[in-house]
Amino acid sequence: MELLGSAILILARWDVVAALLVGSVGGVIIGAIPGVGAAVAIAILLPATFSLDPIVGLSALLGIYGSSMYGGAIPAILINTPGTAVNALTTYEGTPMTERGEARRALSLAYSASFYGAVFSIVCLILLSPVLAWIAPMFGSREIFLAALLGVILVVLAHRGQILLAGMMAGFGIWLNTIGLETLQYSQRYTFGQTWLSGGVDLIVVVLGLFAISQAFVLLVEPDKRAHAEPITGGLLSGFKELAVYKRVAAASGSFGVMMGMIPGVGEFTAQFLSYTYAQKTSKTPEAFGKGSPEGLIASETANNAVPAAAMIPLLALGIPGEALTAMMLSVFYVHNVIPGPGLFQNQLDFVVAIYLALLVLNVLVLVFLLFSTNILLKVIEIPTRFIGMAVLTLSFVGVYSLRNSAIDCAMAAGFGILGFIMKRFSLPIVPVILGMVLGGIMENKLRTSMMRVKTPFDFVDRPIAFLLFLIIIIVLASHALGLWRGFRSARESGR
Repeated sequence: MELLGSAILILARWDVVAALLVGSVGGVIIGAIPGVGAAVAIAILLPATFSLDPIVGLSALLGIYGSSMYGGAIPAILINTPGTAVNALTTYEGTPMTERGEARRALSLAYSASFYGAVFSIVCLILLSPVLAWIAPMFGSREIFLAALLGVILVVLAHRGQILLAGMMAGFGIWLNTIGLETLQYSQRYTFGQTWLSGGVDLIVVVLGLFAISQAFVLLVEPDKRAHAEPITGGLLSGFKELAVYKRVAAASGSFGVMMGMIPGVGEFTAQFLSYTYAQKTSKTPEAFGKGSPEGLIASETANNAVPAAAMIPLLALGIPGEALTAMMLSVFYVHNVIPGPGLFQNQLDFVVAIYLALLVLNVLVLVFLLFSTNILLKVIEIPTRFIGMAVLTLSFVGVYSLRNSAIDCAMAAGFGILGFIMKRFSLPIVPVILGMVLGGIMENKLRTSMMRVKTPFDFVDRPIAFLLFLIIIIVLASHALGLWRGFRSARESGR
């Protein structure tokens, strides 16, 4: 109870409450605007959070992260255009329901399923806290290095059909992190005699360029669009009653979301696919899927909203982000010298619990806001896309310049923006670049620290957790190689 009271005191500040309110409401609004998404919003807001207390900045970012998918369901259901990429599956069932006059029912189901998935994930996170607090101190430099390496491998392998490209992008991100003055021996790396490269390539500059500025370019070059949706009449709470009818699907989808959220590089898309497939295969009416099935809508929205809280598990316990958004949040920790990992659970457990409570509060705020403001949000859908693109571009450069008051940073961000635009045009994976930068830095630091105590290669895996992580890496790579071999053999046999 003392720990809970301490966590409540951390949250019971006007600036934390304001950050939660702004983040949660802002996340819903941003999610409802097709073509923007949480990654762009967090990238733009990130520089401003560096001047705030850690809990204030993280509350705002968590608000956007956790609420954007709520808002993304609105255009996905009403105009067949997902507000965020992870709401794409919602269009399969939401749009047919709207076409047959059940828009209110579809939105109500989406809100209730999203809220259930988020709360389910937060409860799992809270229940896992004692286990994390017990396991986290067992992770030393070797274990964290192997966990980060496993994260890079999983991120790459998650890009099915683009594994080679994803590996190259991750390597590019790792290389970007090495540029500049090396802190141990103070040697210059890849600066080529250019003094402006001595400070290295800032992660936030790359994030704003690859995500925000590139998306602004996409919105500006595409034809201007203005969507229109009919207002919703009636209450939106009936979805909770219908959710109870499909409680098996909701529970399974929430579980998939938690499991996939904990694994680096997997995230919402895999959780949705597994949940949707499970719901369809176990449904009494599988033929209704794709034609407005409430089970399919529940599976999709429950799974994707269960991921954000679960994704905080590797971030808080080991300091290892699982995807781009948590990688951005990691920078907020580092700026304020709050280092996620084993020490956080040992020394600042009240801070960890405060984050859990913040996640819970923001979902309540989002639900209340949506119940009363859905029709107002329909006006957001009508904003012209080129106006949004110009606003994103302007805010991005303001954010970059505010980092170090440097025109060079703006030029670098513009360069990465052009690179990101090209990558999006050719459907190249962007997320591995960011995770490569973050995880590459962790791997380098932990490898250097651990090598001082390692005499032979076997010493690196002579502890139980290190050996277990090494074994998992071998199994993951062997399983993937076996899958490739089977695919190659079946293709060769079918070609005969």
